[in-house]
Amino acid sequence: MEAMYIPKEYLAILILLIFGVLFGVVTLYVGRFFRLSRPYHEKLIAYESGNDPTEAPRMRFSIKFYLIAILFVVFDVESIYLYPWAVTYDRLGLFALVEMFIFIFLLLAGYVYAWKKEVLQWEK
Repeated sequence: MEAMYIPKEYLAILILLIFGVLFGVVTLYVGRFFRLSRPYHEKLIAYESGNDPTEAPRMRFSIKFYLIAILFVVFDVESIYLYPWAVTYDRLGLFALVEMFIFIFLLLAGYVYAWKKEVLQWEK
């Protein structure tokens, strides 16, 4: 049976992975000995501030909350791509300018679609 050959470039990744896992496990294990653990009734209730809970801990959120959150993440993450493009624009030329106009057009189309579907309205 032939031995498996692993390129030596992967050795650094393997060492980093092993070190990361060991560091996390050892840190959590050693931290157990230094943490204070004094559980009492007020600390064990749902709110550590000592206030009595007034509602069930599993209350339902409106779907609008999730839609707004997802739209924020989508538009925020996509707008981050504008920065590296602006930094390297002088080297990219006209092709990059056309690509960026297409990209911004798609962002605007998504924004208009969300506006038309009244996703951005918090209350009706």
